[in-house]
Amino acid sequence: MKKNVNLKIVIIFFVLGIIIILGFGASNIFMLNQMENMGANQENAELMQTITAQISQTKLIIIISMVVYTIISILIGYFVLKAVVSPMKKLIQSAEKIASGENVKVDENIQNIGAVGDIENAFGIVTNELNQKLNEVDRQRKQIETILLHMTDGVIAFDMDGKIIHINPAAKDLLGLSPKENTFEKIFKKLNIDINIEKIIYLENWTSSEQRKNIGEKYVNILFAPFHDENDRPAGVITAIQDITEHVKLDNMRKEFVADVSHELKTPITSIMGYADTLLEGEYDDETRTKFLSVISTEARRMARLVTDLLTLSRYDNKKVNAEITSFDLGDLVKKCQEKLRFEIEKKEHNVECFVTASVPPVVADKYGIERVVLNVLSNAIKYTPDKGTIKVYVGFVYNDAYIKVIDNGIGIPEQDLSRIFDRFYRVDKARSRELGGTGLGLSIAKEILDKNKGSIDIKSKVGKGTEVVIRIPTKK
Repeated sequence: MKKNVNLKIVIIFFVLGIIIILGFGASNIFMLNQMENMGANQENAELMQTITAQISQTKLIIIISMVVYTIISILIGYFVLKAVVSPMKKLIQSAEKIASGENVKVDENIQNIGAVGDIENAFGIVTNELNQKLNEVDRQRKQIETILLHMTDGVIAFDMDGKIIHINPAAKDLLGLSPKENTFEKIFKKLNIDINIEKIIYLENWTSSEQRKNIGEKYVNILFAPFHDENDRPAGVITAIQDITEHVKLDNMRKEFVADVSHELKTPITSIMGYADTLLEGEYDDETRTKFLSVISTEARRMARLVTDLLTLSRYDNKKVNAEITSFDLGDLVKKCQEKLRFEIEKKEHNVECFVTASVPPVVADKYGIERVVLNVLSNAIKYTPDKGTIKVYVGFVYNDAYIKVIDNGIGIPEQDLSRIFDRFYRVDKARSRELGGTGLGLSIAKEILDKNKGSIDIKSKVGKGTEVVIRIPTKK
């Protein structure tokens, strides 16, 4: 291609030059021939000789001009090839490389201009590739904006002057920002956070980049980090806001749980140690020793129940419970649980009635776990119902669930405590619960068991009027 273009250019220049030279020379020769004819008519020998010499000189000049112009045409063709054609050809090659995905330096693209006949194709390729790159950048930008828009964590970008470059809805919601709070200083001054944007940017290693703040009912963790431009120069600060309310609540529950366990174990241990030391210090009659040993035994059993309940909860938390899922009759199970608690019922002279209201299909669940739940609910009804009280138990079927409804006319539960009765170690009346031997873990274990068996438990109660507990368990399809 290179040789063909070069030859074409040389031929074009050469032919144009020859035509011009020949035209100029032919016109001169024509004029001299006219003058020669005029001299011949006038029979002027001197004039004829001069004209003949001029014609010969003109022919010589034409020949020399043609030779010189041929050389000039070759030089011009070579210059055009080097200065125009060759760079254009390289541009086409660069465009083809770009289209195929290869990396090409910008300097090479600027220097390379393709052949004259392929300029349009070359620019077409480059334009298409540029459009594809721009579309890709736009697509990535929209993806990032969509991600930031739907993130649950807040993100704010500030420039070097502390003005907001970008902020997502989560950041506005978590920090409770208004339109007027639109700079770094205004936002964190409102939150009473003493932090300086210059220190974050220039003293990153010496500045605390993380803050924890309580905003209303929420707890947030705020992280500051500088970002840089393409020349690795500081360009601003990115602030990430994470909602850690649940983490803080869980941490507080963990601390409360440890404190409750420590207290629950300390009380019976103290009693056991006190009575045991008293027995060791002196001689006591049989009645006193029996009384002391009875207290020691009661407290030891209380500790045993507490440890057992804690181990049960731990197994459920760690999913180490080997539940045996079987199909069984719920009505029969409830009646057996009532029979097991007969001694406590008769002791308090309660009137307990059990009704199976409809034909209840067999339930599919962990029979041992459900039995434990029923025993816990019935036991609570017996404990917190005054002597000669009434407890009614209903077993029925609604939609796809079997249910157990336990209604008593006991002391009831205050409305403000209903939302926390499933918390571990939570008691409405701690003194009375300890007196009756409760560990504060029974309802927590019941809820864990029912959750694992895809069931549920709901409690309604009014102080002084009684409590209604409804347990739902899936039936066999």
